[in-house]
Amino acid sequence: MQLLRLLHLVSPTLPVGAFAYSQGIEWAEEAGWVRTAEDVQDWLRDQLDNSLARLDLPLLVRMWGAARAGDPQAMARWIDWLLAARESAELRAEETNRGRALADLLTAWEMDGAGDWRPVLARSQAAGFAFAACAWEIPAGDAALGYAWGWLENLVLAAVKIIPLGQTRGQQVLRQLLGEIPAAVEEALSLPDEEIGASSPALAIAGSAHETQYTRLFRS
Repeated sequence: MQLLRLLHLVSPTLPVGAFAYSQGIEWAEEAGWVRTAEDVQDWLRDQLDNSLARLDLPLLVRMWGAARAGDPQAMARWIDWLLAARESAELRAEETNRGRALADLLTAWEMDGAGDWRPVLARSQAAGFAFAACAWEIPAGDAALGYAWGWLENLVLAAVKIIPLGQTRGQQVLRQLLGEIPAAVEEALSLPDEEIGASSPALAIAGSAHETQYTRLFRS
């Protein structure tokens, strides 16, 4: 059941709006930064190595720990850290919009404690994901693997639509990067608090420019 519940939690059919965001890829394509499958692979590998492994996943694991300890104050502290590290208004808005949707879903599922924790969980989709994983007794490392896979799948699908890549090329990108997720999770699990953080200038520029991009398929 743990595996089935993790698959449910990372499913692209989950009504949290992940499909609506490209995290800068749409603008990067228009600017000529990302035009081929190889470009997409390099773009996502850079984010996986320098952002996800060093920011999102370490904080996700700590949020899981806060949920397990029944400590909403600790959860709020890690959410503050994550939101402060989001380098554009678009990325912060995505985190909170998806957070509200996931918090509403967990409450509708009548997950134990979700109603009481809702004001905190609604600020971050990573927090809701961690809370659900803990409630379903999914180990923190497995939750991080699932979270990274969901992130990767969503952005590859966005690139397939935007560039367009075609389904086969998109699947090839997924296949290439899939094998790099375990190392990213391993690094995240071993990272001490004082080393959590990431800077992704290209992502910040692309996200900021996407907010005012004239023609868009994806949300800001």
